[in-house]
Amino acid sequence: MADARLITRAGGVCEFCGDGTDLQAVDSPPGGEVLLCPLCRGATPAPDAHWRCLEGAVWSAEPDVQRAVWRKLGSIDQAWAAEAQAAMDLPDGTGDAPAAVEHRDCNGVLLAQGDTVVLIKDLTVKGAGFTAKRGTAVRGIALVADNAAQIEGRVEGQRIVILTEFVKKH
Repeated sequence: MADARLITRAGGVCEFCGDGTDLQAVDSPPGGEVLLCPLCRGATPAPDAHWRCLEGAVWSAEPDVQRAVWRKLGSIDQAWAAEAQAAMDLPDGTGDAPAAVEHRDCNGVLLAQGDTVVLIKDLTVKGAGFTAKRGTAVRGIALVADNAAQIEGRVEGQRIVILTEFVKKH
């Protein structure tokens, strides 16, 4: 049985799904606990649809709950779970946040938001009907947050995605 402090924090319900039956404390490393029902702690098999409750639990103000939700979302092999996990903004010190993505040009130079880069080869822009010529300067680039191989920039008035292997920092 969970201690009174944990039951009070959780409002007497599962911190994932809100169920109030047979609650128990489960460790949430590094050093915390969350209050979970039998389905959420894995004591009984849960249908896939049950885990949609995590979409609401991601908004918990408790870092221990956020860490537990992050881990559970990572174990679910469905697109909605990956999207929910990617959208989570874990507080500093949770230990599970993904490492920052580093964008590097063709020479290995670190790129930053707002940098100017130069194209090192002609690039056919699919869907826009033009070719971005070698030597074109792309000012004020934006970094694609989840893909180190891509940046965004404006060429001939069009916002396009450019592979970092085809640019060098100016």
